[in-house]
Amino acid sequence: MSGHHTTDGAQTPESTTATRPGAPGSTALKQGNGRPTGTKAASKMQKRVLAGGSVGQFIEFYDFTLYGLTAVTFSQLFFPGSSPVAAMLATFATFGVAFIIRPVGGIFFGALGDRIGRRRVLTITLIAIGGATALMGLLPTYAQIGAWAPALLVLCRLIQGFSAGGESVGAPSFVFEHAPVNRRGFWINITIAATALPSVVAGTLILILSSSMSEETFTAWGWRLPFLLALPLALFGVWIRAKTEESQAFTDAQAEQPKEFSPIREALRENKLRMVQVIFVMGLTAMGFYFLSAYFVSYVQTSGGLSREQSLMVNASALALYAILLPVGGRIGDRVGRRPMLIVGSAALAVLSVPSFMLVTSGNIPLALLGQSLFVVALCLYGGGCYTFFVEIFTTRTRFTSAAISYNGAYALFGGTAPFIGTALVGGTGVAHAPGFYMAAAAVVVLLLVLFTKVPETRGRMG
Repeated sequence: MSGHHTTDGAQTPESTTATRPGAPGSTALKQGNGRPTGTKAASKMQKRVLAGGSVGQFIEFYDFTLYGLTAVTFSQLFFPGSSPVAAMLATFATFGVAFIIRPVGGIFFGALGDRIGRRRVLTITLIAIGGATALMGLLPTYAQIGAWAPALLVLCRLIQGFSAGGESVGAPSFVFEHAPVNRRGFWINITIAATALPSVVAGTLILILSSSMSEETFTAWGWRLPFLLALPLALFGVWIRAKTEESQAFTDAQAEQPKEFSPIREALRENKLRMVQVIFVMGLTAMGFYFLSAYFVSYVQTSGGLSREQSLMVNASALALYAILLPVGGRIGDRVGRRPMLIVGSAALAVLSVPSFMLVTSGNIPLALLGQSLFVVALCLYGGGCYTFFVEIFTTRTRFTSAAISYNGAYALFGGTAPFIGTALVGGTGVAHAPGFYMAAAAVVVLLLVLFTKVPETRGRMG
């Protein structure tokens, strides 16, 4: 293929000859000499973007994960009541509030990012998330100020969710537009893998704190320390991102923007079908990831009978495996394509979800770890396609806006509701592994969607 098409991937002179953004349907991987684009070594700038994107994702999910890991404590301090199940439902409903506001944040920051640049927006979102999380660590409890306590907790979750609506899409988009074309999946999945490490780090930190102090002390103030750490972590991420710059693809697209350019209007005009496809494709991984990272710790305690320390250790091990396997899935996706990974991954989730949840609630530590590990393998197969697909399917001009609307819509509908629905299913049916049937059914729906609604192969797409 001639070199006249834009590569959204490696948008620096070191890796490709980027020109004006091409047509949305351009899907070639090779230049005129027959060699894959993006085969040269990554530049220092590209590596800094990868580091900045990964650190930002770590910090965002560290802040979100803390809530899930301390859900039992929150239910006691902010939603006291006679029924533990009702308190947990209220706690997870508050968890879901952040996801309801995420699409609004995604629209706001997505349009801003397509207009003024990814880098500036990512600075704002990271500071807001870190600040809101630190504030959660300072909140008085229900016993101290009554109903104001859960109200303030909801406000902090709204700020977190609004900001995460921009951060969660902006960072992968930023990395994507700098990545070598033939390593987009690998690079993006390294960035996304950083979302699993916070659970390992935060889980280990909470484990150390809860093991080194009495239950009364941990409940009184020990749980607050990991939340207060969020602000300095956010400032560290901003410092790293200050050393990056916009991709050539975005600079070129911005130069061609008309004065009255409206990213939201253009996104809806060009990408309605693609956005619906992304909502379902990303909805499945959202559900799976938040079952794994935000639900399993409390789920294993309440339905599996393990202690907090045991459930934290099992979950941290499973998430460490996720962080290792997800980039492997991305690398395989770079070789075989996104669509095969979506098909194999959704089929694996359909088959393995129920057995995985049965093992997770077995009350046996090795079996609980095996169950979470099987679930992780299926998620990483699916992640080898979906995490690159959701930004690769859109063009540079409206990528941030289109991806933000659909990605955050998916996480609001399927991710943020997963812990609540899981808790309600167990409480309503009395079947400990009931959430596994919900996960399997969703996987079957997505598998059929990928097979029969012309979900495109996007590997190497230009434009």
